[in-house]
Amino acid sequence: MLQSRARHLFAAILLSGGLLSSTAGLSAADAAPRMLVDVESGRVIEHEDAFKRWYPASLTKLMTTYLALRAIESGEADLTSPVTLSARAAAQPPSKMYYGEGATMTLDNAIKIIMVKSANDVAMAIGESLAGTDRNFVARMNAEAERLGMTSTRFINANGLPGEGQYTTARDMALLALAIKRDFPQYSNYFSIEAIQAGSDIYPNFNMLIGRYPGADGMKTGFICSSGFNQVSSASRNGQSVVAVVFGAESLADRAEESARLLEEGLTGQVPASATPITQLQPYGEGNAEVADLRPQICSPEAAAQRSEGRDDDGELILSSSFIRPLERELEPVAVALGGTGGRVAAIQVDVPIPTPRPRLVELEDDSAPMEASLATSAPEGETETDGLRPSLDVPLPLPRPRP
Repeated sequence: MLQSRARHLFAAILLSGGLLSSTAGLSAADAAPRMLVDVESGRVIEHEDAFKRWYPASLTKLMTTYLALRAIESGEADLTSPVTLSARAAAQPPSKMYYGEGATMTLDNAIKIIMVKSANDVAMAIGESLAGTDRNFVARMNAEAERLGMTSTRFINANGLPGEGQYTTARDMALLALAIKRDFPQYSNYFSIEAIQAGSDIYPNFNMLIGRYPGADGMKTGFICSSGFNQVSSASRNGQSVVAVVFGAESLADRAEESARLLEEGLTGQVPASATPITQLQPYGEGNAEVADLRPQICSPEAAAQRSEGRDDDGELILSSSFIRPLERELEPVAVALGGTGGRVAAIQVDVPIPTPRPRLVELEDDSAPMEASLATSAPEGETETDGLRPSLDVPLPLPRPRP
């Protein structure tokens, strides 16, 4: 904790002296917002750079799921309502289910898929099926963000694939996580699924804390080159529940270990009586209007090589955190499949996309493939298919092995 604060202080000194001009000049570790909030009181236990704008990546799917649950609660949809892939949804880059245009599944299965597999095609299909068009659904997303008090968040799609104008903050993502836990406790199981099984294929949850950190019960991971490794986590123990947000971690291991550290701090300590409620936390920090871009640090060949060194001879991640336990049993997958629909949602309409500038370099989203085939060489090897885990979509998530 002291080292972390000293690191940020040193960075601030450099900035004030003109030696560093922006967040882009810092390493991923130096530009890493954090947030830890007690769920019951809403008080902030720890925070760093909580108002710095960041690319949400697949954390966006938390809002997609929140709106789906609101639609169910309002009677607009139900768990058996059909989610159908349009041509546009089916064409979304990976991570995806590859079901193809016209495939239909229940809203229940669609939510499970985006929470575990982070499938971009299914996320867009949810939005189109609920609101008629992706554009209409994005309007709902931004209206909901405003209603929840997410004052520095803007969405441009339902899946988090990168584009100009999409951003959030650690404070805003913590607000969304609190709203999910507060408004929909009856649907908490969606956020703690260890894996899904589609036919003979098993897809583990990218959240490595599920089943490995005592009390972990959600929520979502995200990755693109420009954001680094993001995670919103929640855990409950002995009647206490906390939410942690980590942005810009340098690797899967760093993301999991820092999330576990924050959760453990929240679950083993007392919430200070002087802690500020998240809704009363005042904006701070300079340069918050600029969205941080970690692409040069995260997706350089050197960074990819360093991440590969963090594995043992079997290719499994090596974790040093004593809070994360090895999974000494088989994953417990939840079956998902096409069909089974019975409810009704809005008919999908033709949606003419609003043109948005594309990033200069390819970006990757939670195991996503390059958006442009011509730019594929900018993606580090082994990170185009499985969130930096494996190049194959069908290989299970490696089980973490703490160092002795």
